[in-house]
Amino acid sequence: MVLPNQLTVLRIILTPVFFILFLSDSPETKQISVIVFFIAALTDWYDGWLARKFNYITAWGKFWDPLADKILTSSAFIAFVILNLIPLWMVVLILLRDFTITLLRAVAGYKNIPFQTDNYAKWKTFFQMFFLYYLLIMYVAKYSPNLLNLDPKIFKVLLNENLIFYSALFITIITVHSGALYLKKNKNTIWKLFEK
Repeated sequence: MVLPNQLTVLRIILTPVFFILFLSDSPETKQISVIVFFIAALTDWYDGWLARKFNYITAWGKFWDPLADKILTSSAFIAFVILNLIPLWMVVLILLRDFTITLLRAVAGYKNIPFQTDNYAKWKTFFQMFFLYYLLIMYVAKYSPNLLNLDPKIFKVLLNENLIFYSALFITIITVHSGALYLKKNKNTIWKLFEK
């Protein structure tokens, strides 16, 4: 197995490690969970760079690399639901859209069938990841007062329920909307995926 594919497997393995540490009651393990998440996220960038630079592009990698990304980010969104930071219905819609599109793209990549993408989908990913990292870092920082030496009152602003709710609602709307447009734009390609 080539190195980029090994990094993809590592990202999948690190996902439950992050999930368990993040949901623990210990501030120290929550802090470690952020480090684990960042390491896992870096493997995504690094395996992509290696694959392009050394042409380590395989059918296995085309299928599993994007899925590994969604498995990692989905674990964070699910953890946010468990911690009552964002509503379940929003995460269900986000994950349903992301896994549907990712699976279709993975199958298309495996069969070497090109999928059209656009800047809207890229902006969706940017806002989604910004929100995810913001909430992840702020939540862990809230339980790490000695590490950052911050006034606890600041987190009443940074983790304000309305701020988080409406930010998550915005993410949900653009995620679902971009997904609908993505399916519409690629409907002919999707039919080709299921042709014999």
